[in-house]
Amino acid sequence: MSTPPRISCVILCHNYGRYLDQAIRSCLEQEPGNFVLHEIVVIDDGSTDETEEVCRRHEGNVKVIRRSQQGFGQSLTDAFLFSTGDWVAPLDADDWFHPSKLRTCAEAMTGETLFIEHWENVVDSHGNPKLKDPHPGGNTSTLVVHRGTALSLLPVSNEISFHALREANRGVVLPDPLIFYRVHPHSMTDRSTPGVSQDYRAEVCLGLSDRLRAMHGNPPPWATTRQLRRISQHFRALASGHRVESALQRNQRLSAVILIPRMLIATLRARDPIAPWLRSLSSAIAGRPLVRLATGQGEQAQS
Repeated sequence: MSTPPRISCVILCHNYGRYLDQAIRSCLEQEPGNFVLHEIVVIDDGSTDETEEVCRRHEGNVKVIRRSQQGFGQSLTDAFLFSTGDWVAPLDADDWFHPSKLRTCAEAMTGETLFIEHWENVVDSHGNPKLKDPHPGGNTSTLVVHRGTALSLLPVSNEISFHALREANRGVVLPDPLIFYRVHPHSMTDRSTPGVSQDYRAEVCLGLSDRLRAMHGNPPPWATTRQLRRISQHFRALASGHRVESALQRNQRLSAVILIPRMLIATLRARDPIAPWLRSLSSAIAGRPLVRLATGQGEQAQS
């Protein structure tokens, strides 16, 4: 029998001490399966609340990396640099895992799979359901990534960078809602100010596109040069889509229309499905954004 995969659960925390205990316990209380819970790491990114006290209560069960605040991107990068398991399951400290998370994901760690994504249950600040049905994932807590492979993409500013592995056909998407994703007024992502979240995502996608293009001459083991070219254009198309959405949220309809050809060119070069471009085109013509603000979730999957 093959050796069970060793999984590192890495919790990213900045002033989420009020939620941290639940996040840690959700890692400790995982159902048994064909995996080894190798370690639980808490990256305390300069918290000034009760985070340190909560970590002390779990002394012996968690490894704590405490430092001055360096931001989310560095914390996510460090989740892979400082962990030692075969796979890394990052967890935002305001979310928590379903008890079957690791068992279910371990079952998908077969063949050439290097990236696992799953769905989520969306809850409010008190943990009560915010959406009636499970929602597609893509954010930090819905991913499990092969650590050795992830190192080739570091440093990262956002979890979107790891989606490149899915686009290289090295990932699987599980329809199981294996986390509870908390939407609350103190979330790091601003989804209430028009255009802010979309502009941020556009910058991340453009940065990733440039990074993948720079890897053309010396491709990593998980992709060929041809794949990297296509994936680079895929994230360029996504960036244009986010820019269109940002312009519409800011009532800048003309700017949105001007961006539509750029999105189409990147879509064709990436050989992506045309449907997302058609939705953005229709939205730009109508002058109506695709994403609802202040709900935490949009009508269109943008990751």
